[in-house]
This record gives sequence, structure tokens and C-alpha cells, in this order.
Amino acid sequence: MSLLIAAAGNAFAAKKMKFIVTSPDAQTQMMAMVLSMQSLNQGAEVEIVLCGPAGDLAIKGSEETVFLPPKKSPQMLLKGLIKKGVKVEICPLYLPSKGLTKDALIQGVLQAKPPIVAGEMVKETTEVVTF
Repeated sequence: MSLLIAAAGNAFAAKKMKFIVTSPDAQTQMMAMVLSMQSLNQGAEVEIVLCGPAGDLAIKGSEETVFLPPKKSPQMLLKGLIKKGVKVEICPLYLPSKGLTKDALIQGVLQAKPPIVAGEMVKETTEVVTF
């Protein structure tokens, strides 16, 4: 009986979703943000890591592509996710590769620490999704 209760408890535990976004394609970035938001709204703990061209999403004043619907850009959704408490990190190689400093980042974006990111990725309770 206790085995069934433990199994049922695990079935309803909040899942962690780690979205790793690297694509330069605005539509792909948008879908990553939409699914991040939907996962959050359905009770998952959501974290986002931006790397490569997708790192541009975290730069103040970066070029935005607005999609219809919802009349929003990936950057708009990213900022909304940050406001809802989603942890957003940028690859530690991104800023130095672009000749930028942390001052270029939008509020709420942190520099990723690979040992911590990897430690979270290997947990059984973490689902890693890449875009």
C-alpha cells in the first residue's frame, strides 16, 4: 500500500523543465518561449538557458520579430517568463564572444555556471528540451 502511495506522490510531483535555446530562427525561439510559458502554466518548474544566436534574446535593444497571433516577440515572452520567476541564464561564452559585459543583458538574466546546469540536467526529475 505504501508503495502505491509513493508512486502516486511521484506522479503528481512538479516536474522541472529545462529549455536550452540555441536556434537563430525567431519562429523557433518563439515556440520555445510559448512552450516554456505553457509548461509553467501547467505547474512545471521552468528554467531557460540561452546560448549561441539565441543569446541575442537577452540583449537590451536586440532586434525583435513580432508574431501574429499573439502580437508578441520571443523577447516579450522571455521578459514575461522572468517576471513570473523563471530562471533564465545565458551561456558563459556568449558575452565575451560578442565583446559584451553583463550590463548588456536585460534585467533578470544570469550567466550560467556549467557545473550547476549539468547537475540539474542529469537529475531524473528534469526534462531537457532543446530548440
